[in-house]
Amino acid sequence: MKRVLSFVLVFAMMLSLAACNSGSSTSSTGSQQSSSTDTPVENQIIFGNTTELSGDLGNAWWTNNAADMDIRSLIDDYDVIVTDQEGAFVENKTVCGGIESTENEDGTKTFTVKINEGLKYNNGDPITAADYVAYALIGYSPAAKAAGAKNDAGAAQVVGGTAYMNGEADTITGIRLVDEYTYSITISADYLPYYFDVVYASLKPISLKMYASADLTVKDDGKGVYLDGGELKKEEIDASRWIYEDRISAGPYSLVEFDQASLQATLEINPNYAGNFEGQKPSVEKIIYTKAVQETMMDNLKTGGVDMLTALTDGSEINAALDLEAAGGFHTVKYDRNGYGVLSFQCDFGPTQFQSVRHAVAYLLDRNEFANQFCQGYGSVVNGPYGVAMWMYQESKEELSEKLNPYSYSVDKAIEELEADGWVYDKDGNDYKEGIRYKKVTAEEAGDYEHNVTLDDGTILMPLIIEWASSENNSVSELLSVMLANGEQTAEAGMQINMHTMSFDDLLNYRYRDASQGDQYGVPTYGMYNLATDWTAQYDVSYNFTMDPELVAAGYNTQYTQDEQLDQLSMDMVYGVESGDDAAYLEKWVAFVERWNEYLPEIPLYSNVYHDVMNDKIQNLECNALWDFAHAVVYATVG
Repeated sequence: MKRVLSFVLVFAMMLSLAACNSGSSTSSTGSQQSSSTDTPVENQIIFGNTTELSGDLGNAWWTNNAADMDIRSLIDDYDVIVTDQEGAFVENKTVCGGIESTENEDGTKTFTVKINEGLKYNNGDPITAADYVAYALIGYSPAAKAAGAKNDAGAAQVVGGTAYMNGEADTITGIRLVDEYTYSITISADYLPYYFDVVYASLKPISLKMYASADLTVKDDGKGVYLDGGELKKEEIDASRWIYEDRISAGPYSLVEFDQASLQATLEINPNYAGNFEGQKPSVEKIIYTKAVQETMMDNLKTGGVDMLTALTDGSEINAALDLEAAGGFHTVKYDRNGYGVLSFQCDFGPTQFQSVRHAVAYLLDRNEFANQFCQGYGSVVNGPYGVAMWMYQESKEELSEKLNPYSYSVDKAIEELEADGWVYDKDGNDYKEGIRYKKVTAEEAGDYEHNVTLDDGTILMPLIIEWASSENNSVSELLSVMLANGEQTAEAGMQINMHTMSFDDLLNYRYRDASQGDQYGVPTYGMYNLATDWTAQYDVSYNFTMDPELVAAGYNTQYTQDEQLDQLSMDMVYGVESGDDAAYLEKWVAFVERWNEYLPEIPLYSNVYHDVMNDKIQNLECNALWDFAHAVVYATVG
């Protein structure tokens, strides 16, 4: 069976995305009245997000936390294919003059894309088809790979892409610069059919000035595209991630300032922006994107320190937002989430490499009670990698309820799973009676786990001690600490969970094992993380469970799963399914979810009803679970 890779970037996931909605909401948006003597409202929105910006604001080739993704969407919005307010893929008519597709005799497929004339970057430079082709030439380059960029998937799908990335060719033969405003891209037969194949046609423009000091140009002599005029350097490509005030971009806003101390970004309208896929241009002159601290953010909203908070999940925060709305001057918006809160494991070292341990953790946490306490009526438990807003879930609820293990709270079942898997010893190798359980493991299973014990006869015992990484100022973490890590039932089962609180950036570096940010991050350290995931309309997780060692090393499987069935099912779900064949996609999705539920690389905590709250001065901000603030704000007004 073919080994196939996903087009979309990984990490789609795993973090709490900022999103807002009015389609399924009830809101009181009474407009404010003012007299001629009132102080004019400043035409800006101060947007607060509990996910902090990392500063990696270039292309999502390295990391992709939710806050960074918002900034990228605000400053780069000229993709050929985009999603509309309902999550449907559409041509971006503002930049695209048409797409033709051709199925070739060798099984490949060529998309020919016409770029509209007259487009400009925020600095006034013209945008042509060469700027779109430059995205592939930079992103798939050997220099980008050496800098740690994770673009192997996209390169592999394009004919000649892998040879170019590996330095075996100077051109990408499958991409052609047809004329000044036309490019074509040919997809390998190994990656067809593909359920989301329309995205194959899509590139976005990047300015070569951002990635190289050399005066580079895109050329095509009839054998494919290449860069002329100098060499790419990994140091310069890496540095492109951290350019702020002078960043050349092509979105509704320009990044004019980034304060690394406060992790605050300031954006202003890009006067050269031609509009989104509907031709809509922003009217809100300035956006200040700032970190919202959970303990103080509602007071900060009330006093004007921020104008808007999005994707509230904590029930106490939602109730506080509703109280503000009732008092006047604010309005709320609610919508079902297209994601979930989650306990995520790394499955290749320590106790969490064993399925029995992951199951036991699930049994030891009363997830229904956790959801009740945290969401306070605004959320519920799910049993797989989906959110309640997802169409696949809505159409397969009954089937999933029959097939999926709900892991209902049971200390007895947790102990049963552990004993069946050999967690039946104490630290001296005797039969377990109390305290922490131990398991006899092989040298390979033991690895370098710090808590292992080696007996005089060479037997290696692994203790049931899980190191848990959690971000600071996190109400989910606080509740997990009480209900799981420090719960009597956890100790009763012979398990110990050690909580480690750190910044979100540190947490992600450990999760990605990103040694480029420090040697300590490259060492497997934490087996469990509490995070959140929101999916886009392109639900494609085929790379998330790859077992290819090179791809795992490149960061495509952050859970380090070791399951061939899960790997193959995640691929089959999108590859081999014709675009538009929803029934086939749904059938394979259910099979994937069923295996995921058994392997359990993550424990879903809740999928909830998101609430946004904003000052009444913000009007016409109409969003939903698949249409987030970064896209909706171009329709907003301040008055």
